[in-house]
Amino acid sequence: MPVASIKKIGPNNWGVQYRTPEQRLTRRRGFATKKEAEDFAATVAVAKLRGEYIDPKAAQVTVGELGAQWLARRTHLKPSSARTEEVAWRVHVEPRWGQVKLADIRHSTVKSWVADMGREKRRDGKVIKKASGAVTIIRAFGVLAGILDEAVADRRMLTNPARGVKLPRKTRRDHSYLSDEQVLTLAEAAATGRGGDDKAVIVMMLAYCGLRWGELAGLHVADVDTLRRRINVRRNAVNVGGTIEVGTPKTHERRTVPMPRFIADMVGEVCRGKNRSEILFPAAGGGYAKSPGINTWFDGAVNRCITTASDARKSEAKAGGDPVTPEFPRVTPHDLRHTAASLAVSAGANVKAVQKMLGHASAAMTLDTYADLFDKDADAVADAHDARLAGLMSEKNVAKM
Repeated sequence: MPVASIKKIGPNNWGVQYRTPEQRLTRRRGFATKKEAEDFAATVAVAKLRGEYIDPKAAQVTVGELGAQWLARRTHLKPSSARTEEVAWRVHVEPRWGQVKLADIRHSTVKSWVADMGREKRRDGKVIKKASGAVTIIRAFGVLAGILDEAVADRRMLTNPARGVKLPRKTRRDHSYLSDEQVLTLAEAAATGRGGDDKAVIVMMLAYCGLRWGELAGLHVADVDTLRRRINVRRNAVNVGGTIEVGTPKTHERRTVPMPRFIADMVGEVCRGKNRSEILFPAAGGGYAKSPGINTWFDGAVNRCITTASDARKSEAKAGGDPVTPEFPRVTPHDLRHTAASLAVSAGANVKAVQKMLGHASAAMTLDTYADLFDKDADAVADAHDARLAGLMSEKNVAKM
């Protein structure tokens, strides 16, 4: 049988009959001229020779049909990541692409969608849709691109039309770092609030050991060794849609974190009288504690610190001089993780030590996240060279060379 047969079906209507690589007989109609039909037949023949043939019927499935299956197969994700993808799909991807067939998706339409998500929409002078931020756009795009990648792998599409679309850059938020004195002030404020002494220990552990909140909340008494001064990070207790999901951290996040002696002593007091299987810092009603947000013990402690620092600065200004008390930043529990990195670098820790403490996948990630801290470290190296070589250079008369 010839590669393809071309027949006139009616006025301005030509059809092509050909076999797929699997030898299944297939027809395609609707070509206005014989030349268009011949061109299509030639394209099919070349695609078959190159191994690039895609059955047109395979591309008639909608993104909505594939999307639900794709999400269901993402079982390797942690609960928080799975929740993030599900929200991105439900809010941004499915409404726009759910009813669209793979065959109808173009690079230009994906590009327009990405741009539209970043635009504010108004009607009669009122905002009817806020512009989505870079993180939201990148997540939504990642879901669509992932679905289409799988469609390419399944031979439903030859290429992924989403790939190559330019995405907005994430705006890096400046990190808030506390000094040693400010950490102690915050811990004291937490202890005198409704949280009690255990909350002071939480502040100190976050600020000097660099744990994520979920890692700290997931600690059991058996996970801390106060004699060897070690914290074994074995589980993660994360708030996902109002429910605490407990799982294991990613491979590089499972680690043993050293404790300073003063932290080990404080943790020892918290462990006193508890069984090894008990949660180290349980919620008030039992179970794993959620990350404290607005109007919680942590927020109250920060507010008291901000007020105290502000009052001190006003008094210093009234006395006729420049305020010497530093402003107290509005920090979150996660900012104390950044503080831990800052205090570790100040204490002389190198990038590998900070990476291991924080559970980063690589030293490059640590350098990228805390470039500002290591810039200061580089300045200190330059100053140290100045101090060491000043005398030697004058003796060798290098300055005149």
